[in-house]
Formats: sequence, structure tokens, C-alpha cells
Amino acid sequence: MDFNYDVIVVGAGHAGCEAACASANLGSKTLLITMDMNKIAQMSCNPAVGGIAKGQIVREIDALGGFMGIVTDETAIQFRMLNRSKGPAMWSPRAQSDRMRFSEMWRHILENTENLSLWQDSVTELIFDEGQIEANVAKVANLADGEGTELSRPRVVGVKTALGATFRAKAVVLTNGTFLNGLMHVGRTMIEGGRCAEPASHGMSEQLRDLGFEVGRMKTGTPVRIDGRSVDWTQTIPQELEEDFHHFSYLPEVKRELRQRRCYNVFTSEETHNILREGLPDSPLYNGQIQSIGPRYCPSIETKIVTFADKTEHQLFLEPEGETTQEFYLNGFSSSLPMDVQIRALQTIPAFRNVQIYRPGYAIEYDFFDPTQLRHTLETKLVDRLFFAGQINGTTGYEEAAGQGLIAGANAALAVQGKAPFTLGRDQAYIGVLIDDLVTKGVDEPYRMFTSRAEYRILLRQDDADMRLTPLAYAVGLADEHRHNLMLEKLRLRDELIAFVEDCPVRVGQGNEILTAINADYGFAGTQSELTPLKEGCRLKALVLRPQLNIMMLSRYIPELAAQIGALADDRREEIVEAAEVLLKYDGYIKREQLIADKIQRLESVALGDRFDYASINALSTEARQKLERIRPATVAQASRIPGVSGRHQYTPAPFGTMNCFTWNIPNSDNIRLLDAQNINSEH
Repeated sequence: MDFNYDVIVVGAGHAGCEAACASANLGSKTLLITMDMNKIAQMSCNPAVGGIAKGQIVREIDALGGFMGIVTDETAIQFRMLNRSKGPAMWSPRAQSDRMRFSEMWRHILENTENLSLWQDSVTELIFDEGQIEANVAKVANLADGEGTELSRPRVVGVKTALGATFRAKAVVLTNGTFLNGLMHVGRTMIEGGRCAEPASHGMSEQLRDLGFEVGRMKTGTPVRIDGRSVDWTQTIPQELEEDFHHFSYLPEVKRELRQRRCYNVFTSEETHNILREGLPDSPLYNGQIQSIGPRYCPSIETKIVTFADKTEHQLFLEPEGETTQEFYLNGFSSSLPMDVQIRALQTIPAFRNVQIYRPGYAIEYDFFDPTQLRHTLETKLVDRLFFAGQINGTTGYEEAAGQGLIAGANAALAVQGKAPFTLGRDQAYIGVLIDDLVTKGVDEPYRMFTSRAEYRILLRQDDADMRLTPLAYAVGLADEHRHNLMLEKLRLRDELIAFVEDCPVRVGQGNEILTAINADYGFAGTQSELTPLKEGCRLKALVLRPQLNIMMLSRYIPELAAQIGALADDRREEIVEAAEVLLKYDGYIKREQLIADKIQRLESVALGDRFDYASINALSTEARQKLERIRPATVAQASRIPGVSGRHQYTPAPFGTMNCFTWNIPNSDNIRLLDAQNINSEH
């Protein structure tokens, strides 16, 4: 048995699994410690991955060489592409997974990853370089007398566990989820735990607080679980299944193999709401029992009836937990009300007249740490080689956690190896937006990713995450050669198809014959969608750019195009065609947004580091000085994104075109022009 490692990852949730694999795949000897080997990558809440903006994160994880997309595809029991009625910047994949198989597959991956070991235990204490801590204490004393130098930071060197084991490491990644001092609520009943029937973790929060970390409390919740045998399915509304080529993983060999299952809709009523209102005096959310902040965008059912008191019904989603199980998740009915109140309220819904449940909904409070105490690498500013990822940073969601985990695990390994860090910008990935928001703005509620948080949405589409990120991942060692070669092949085939469409001539007579046939075949004739005839010959691109037309449709009428598409591999054909078509149709939007991103990028290269005494910059407000001192932004661009940071505005149109700027007059430095975050890209 070995007790010495390069990297230790604490917690085997979605963040911990990605962190451990990233570290190990970069060649670092890695240990993953988890309380329960049978609940690895547990889907604690709904058995679903992806959704609005979250789906983009999963595709980015896959493009970076992570595993969430692969596991989701191979355990999916339903797949949907959301927002298809909108532009491609909004398309977001989502899948229901078999919860048990999801966990089983992740364990299989972990157990078969080179350089990765597992240990079942609970971490109770971090080990630091004691000599360095003692030196810091002495320096603090000297500084009080007007002497001393800049403080050095302590370095984490290992962990201690509940079983009495001591593991040494050169870096540690904490992904503790909801387990740090976790407290569950069902009505007035309170139970310590990080998840139902699982113990909380104690000691680490207190230890980190003593080192100067700001610790807060947050709340999340989960709905009731229903026995499908007790549901009257005739009283539900089934959702149609989707079957198309879309997946989470870009690897063509990854397939959906499980039986696909529907989700179902039901609705609450006034009778339901009346029973819920009767239970409010015993609700932890309203009787003062819960003091922490929950997710505003995913409210409990009791919050819904209070906040939206005028609504007579709320939609609920009955989602299967697996391919064969009778267990169903009632999305939209998150609650911490007493168990009897939950059951009586459910019985007012026709489908649930005779409902049997596996367990009630409950709320959970847990410790998190202010993420402005982190660098973009997710290493803490207070302790060297200590990284945080997931809900410990105030986020919520499997996808947000996994994205952080991959970046934290990669950077822990790179730090140990003495290599340059790996970070992503806001114009490169939703993961970059997520981390920048956390370390720059902090959180005042559980953070969830939305497309609206990304100012470069058209650059961060789900269809091209591999083009954006796989070359970066390959360069650092996260993505293997197979994945990189697949990306290069896709790039070549995509560009060849684009070149063909741009160059292929269409004679006026030929074009009008095609348009007439399409009008007849697709029922466009005599409608607002009827295709107008050509007045002159054109290139094929002119037809592709018409909103009613697409490449696959046109290939039915143009043999040369059909041959071009037919030469593509069956398992990648539709993916490549879609990628080409998006670039053709949205070329102008993409170029405009890239131009804006490039201008902002200039400010990302202006490093600030620790060179400024922000407290002495009188041109800034007191709020701005305090925030700058606390956050210590790495670049001018990051400083401009801190809420409340503004100087004496000196607006100038150049060289940033329509973007407003202001100047900081910083003593002993050149004037640094900062973008006014409130005025950037206001049109988007």
C-alpha cells in the first residue's frame, strides 16, 4: 500500500471524478478518496445531464478529454436537443440517464485509469507545511512593528482520514459537494448528513476558516421519489421521444444502447396549493429553521405557491430514474415540507391519487467557500497547491461541478509537474465563463450556468466545442491522439463541404426547377414560406442561406451535393453537415462577435498581479477599492468585470469602436484603459 501521491482528490462526485481522471491522464500519481465506493458520481438530484447552457458545458468537457459526455451517452434513456426553434447559439443537449448505470460506468472508468488509485474513507483534516505556517505567523508579528516582507503562503502536503490514515501529496483538490457540515431538513425534522442516509463531513470547514477562508452556507433541495406502479398513467401527458444523430460525446464510437423511456407531465391544482399553504408554518424555509440561500431559478414547490400566489397550477415532470426501475423523479416538486404534507398534496393530483413514494423531498444546508478566494486555475489564494471544485465554490449542478473538476484536476497535476497552468477564457468556453464569474464576482446564491451569462454565445456553440477546445486539450495532454485526429478529420471534411457549397454554380433554370420541386414536396406553395424563384444564376451558398432550406434538403435535388455528402462516414455525416451549415448561415454574426472578443482579449494580456496598492487609488470608489483589494484581479480585463468597479469615466470611442472605456489614473504606472463592463456589448 502506497501513502504518497502527487495529487489527492477528495470526493467522488461529478467534480471529483473529472478531477481525478484529468490529473491521472496528465501523468500524475493520483488518489481519489470517497466515503462510499458504491455511490461514485451519484446523481443526487434528478437523473439528467445537460440542459440550457449546461449541455454546452458537457460537450466542452468531452472536447477537453473528460468523461461526462461519454458516460451520459452510454447510459442515456432519453435524449433531447433543446431550443431547436432558436439559433444554434441556443441549442442545448439534455439527456435522462440510468442513475445506477451512470455510477457503475464511472466506477469502471476510474478503476481502469492508469495512475489512479481509490480509497474509501472520510477526510477529516488537511496537512500543511507547518514550518511555513510558523514562518508566516512570525512575519505577521514583524509587519505589525513595521518590519518584515510579503507573506508567503502555506502549502498543503496531505490529508488525514477518519480511519486514521495519513496520505501525503504535492497537491490536493477538494470536491466535497454538500457534505461539509451538511444538515438535512424534512419539516421540523433535522438530520446531519451530506445526502439522504449518508453522513456529513466535519472538521475541514473549521480548519480552513482558521486559515482565513471565508465560509458561508447555502441550501439546495430535491423532490419526492415516486413508485411508478402507483401512478395512474392515463392521467399524465407523455412527452414524445427524439431520435436523431446528436450526442454529448464527439467520439463516433460512443453510442446510446439503452431502451429509451418517456417523461410525463402532470399539473398541480388549487387544492394542491391549499394543502401546501397549510403546511407553511412547519416549512423550514418559512419558520426560520433554514437561514441560508437557495437557488432562485429552481424554487421549491412551497416557494412557488408563495412567490406566484396568483397561479392556479404548476407544471411537474415525472422522469424515470433508469431503464428498468419503477422509481420516478418528480421534477418541479422540490420540497422540505413535512412528509405528510407532501403526500397529501400529491394525492390531490389525479395521477397520484394512490401514490406510493420511495422517499420524501428534503432540503440540505452545507458549507461553501467564497470563490473570489480562488485563481482562475481554481487554486486557492491562501494556500498553495490547494484546489476547490464543485459545490464547495457555491455552484450547483452536475455539469458546473464536472467542468470545474476537470480544470482543477488538470491544474493540480500541472502545478506538481512544474508546467504552465491551463485556463480558459470567456470567449473560449462556457467553462471559462463559469470560472471567471466565480473568481471575479463571487456568489450570493447557488450559481447555475445560463446562456445569458455568456457574452460570446455565438462563439460557444455546442456544435463546435471540439474545434474550440480539443487542440488546446491535446497540446496540454488532456485529449489523446485519437480524439485529436478525429477533430482534424472533421475540420478537413467540414471545410471541404463549405468550399463546395460556396463554389458550386447553380444555373437560373436549374435553380428554379429545384425551388419549384421543394415548394411542392414540402408544402411551401401558397404559404408564407413559398420560395421565390431565382432571377439569375448563383452559387449554391445563396440557396443554403435561405431560411427554409438546408444542405440535407438540397442534396435530394442536386446530385453533386448528394455525392459530396455521401462520401462522408455514416456515423459522422450529419454532425459534419450541421457544423458546415452553421458556419455558412451565421458567418457574419460569428465574425462580428469574434472581432469584439479579440478587442477584449487585448486587456486580458495586461497583467496586474500584486503590483498595485488599490487602497491608495482615490479615483476609485471605496467599494471598488475594497473589492479590488479582496479579489486581486489577475488582469485589467478581469478587474473591469468586478461588480462595482468604476473610475472617473473618460469615454473615448477609439480604439474600441462602439465600446465605452474609462481610464484609471494609477500612481507610478501608465494609465490603464479599462472597459466599462456595464457598457460592453450591450447589443448582445
